[in-house]
Amino acid sequence: MGGLINSLVNQVLGAPPWLVYVIVGAVVFAEDALFVGFVLPGETLAIIGGVTASLGHTHLSVVLIIVILCAIVGDSVGFEIGRLFGPRIMAHHFFDKRRDKLDSAQDFLRRRGGSAVFLGRWTAFFRAVMPALAGLSGMKYRVFLPWNALGGIAWGATAVTAGYLAGESYHRVEKWLGRGAAIIVAVIVLIAVGVWAVRRHRAEARH
Repeated sequence: MGGLINSLVNQVLGAPPWLVYVIVGAVVFAEDALFVGFVLPGETLAIIGGVTASLGHTHLSVVLIIVILCAIVGDSVGFEIGRLFGPRIMAHHFFDKRRDKLDSAQDFLRRRGGSAVFLGRWTAFFRAVMPALAGLSGMKYRVFLPWNALGGIAWGATAVTAGYLAGESYHRVEKWLGRGAAIIVAVIVLIAVGVWAVRRHRAEARH
């Protein structure tokens, strides 16, 4: 993996800034819209985009806007693909070796509803399939969009800023994000459960 990242960084830094923006945006978009995340996680390109800004090759604000917008739009396209073609896509043999993870993602979506779209953003597999599964499940787009936007903003800002702050030490950041994502999700889940419990208690108190 390290060799692949080195190669990617060298190629990206050798490209003109406008092409860097296109590459980063295209991969982040395609990760969720077209399941590219199974081959090359958009998180990696978002981090690299931050690194290029740190090295003065691109502008941080532009990278942030592109990553966040492409993450949100990519999820929306994935949602529509799941709504229109979900059963056919999920039945494809491509997912045969990933059935357990796919079942886990579907169960997570059933239990968490819209918040699963936000929480799924922080793990590679869930990030790639959750939008399509949300569309397949019959979730309303008006429910999906706010969670999608919140996740795109939080995840995009975290990955790009981490790459920017790390600079040439991006390898450490990528490893940290891989482990740290689980910690972030756990904290968010605890907060969400706490809020839900308080709301339920208040609702019961009114009755």
